[in-house]
Amino acid sequence: MLQTAPIPNNLEAFWMPFSANRQFKKAPRILARAEGMHYWSHDGREILDGTAGLWCVNAGHGRPEIAEAVKAQLLELDYAPAFQMGHPKVFELAARLAAIAPQGLDHVFFTNSGSESVDTALKIALAYHRVKGEGSRSRLIGRERGYHGVNFGGISVGGIVANRKHFGMMLAGVDHIRHTHDPAKNAFTRGVPEHGAELADDLERLAILHDPSTIAALIVEPVAGSTGVLIPPKGYLEKLRAICDKHGILLIFDEVITGFGRLGTPFAADWFGVAPDIMTTAKGVTNGVVPMGAVFVKSDIYEAFMNGPEHLIEFFHGYTYSGNPAASAAGLAVLDVYQREGLLTRGAELAKHWEDALHSLKGLPHVVDIRNIGLVGAIELEPIAGEPAKRAFSAFVKAYEAGILIRVTGDIIALSPPLIIEEKQIDQLIETLAGVIKSLD
Repeated sequence: MLQTAPIPNNLEAFWMPFSANRQFKKAPRILARAEGMHYWSHDGREILDGTAGLWCVNAGHGRPEIAEAVKAQLLELDYAPAFQMGHPKVFELAARLAAIAPQGLDHVFFTNSGSESVDTALKIALAYHRVKGEGSRSRLIGRERGYHGVNFGGISVGGIVANRKHFGMMLAGVDHIRHTHDPAKNAFTRGVPEHGAELADDLERLAILHDPSTIAALIVEPVAGSTGVLIPPKGYLEKLRAICDKHGILLIFDEVITGFGRLGTPFAADWFGVAPDIMTTAKGVTNGVVPMGAVFVKSDIYEAFMNGPEHLIEFFHGYTYSGNPAASAAGLAVLDVYQREGLLTRGAELAKHWEDALHSLKGLPHVVDIRNIGLVGAIELEPIAGEPAKRAFSAFVKAYEAGILIRVTGDIIALSPPLIIEEKQIDQLIETLAGVIKSLD
């Protein structure tokens, strides 16, 4: 029997983020509960989660071991200040995270979100050069079509126009290298594209333009997620690493989406074999249960701050909820699940089936490109003339009505299911999506 839940009788008070508020409030899509691979809507319909919530529920929904860990922590210690104080679980979590991080990223600074992780990483990069006596390095480089959260630092180095256009001048001293999306050469590529490694040379161009000694850091997503799953060409990240090394520029990987098993390795840095100097994470660190982010840094960056009198604060930055006890407990429980069920590498086992299923959509009406890596994929649709994003939004609504949850950005459908997904559920997700695409105008 279907279990239903009432729609709240007042939808107006909540200004919904990244939402078409007027459209939603005319026809609400209310999620009432979740378990495993599924949500249930307010009217009792089962919804297969094709997006891991919002790229974050990697271990699936309703994990009792995570809930019990949070409950026990709240009863034992609900809050502890992070400034000049500590509690056991935050130190344990930092050590366990460092143990699975790419080699050399030995220190962890906790935040509450990916946006805060990005701003923290940018501040660490700027401050690092100053404590090293290189205060001229004040310039930050991002990438076109990059997404790095919604705080001012993140949207400044980010390169998605809609996220920037309403908010004025942004941070000063920011520039952007070209994005890597080249559908003329790489459309319908399975996995990593062959063409485009030379696009990394745009960093060399900016280094010459601005003088390398003025550049503090480059921040990129190893795989650009929120802009529509843009996968770097072969050799591209390696070239960025080499150029950064040549000019003394810190390389920051934003792994808020790609971290914690999304590509079939613990982090995208592992998949590509390219080590950053700083790495931002969030989302999968707690399975989305309690807000938390974590910034990983190399030991030489951390040690550069550990100078001067021992009673003085070394880095004037942090948040009231950095390393919150409940979030730390959730993070430890999530790491236990990842380890016990092999979820940080399970995506590699499913990647071929996932790839084949996605590319079975080639040839359907309006499909102009398909991209995949690990357990993430994108289906790019031909836009309706004069009405950008309308076709994909229609697909999103129809998909929900058909019993699957997808994510759309512009005219791109993005998929990133929980890492517990089974092959038959991949087939269900793609078969249902095929029907949705065939129904589009």
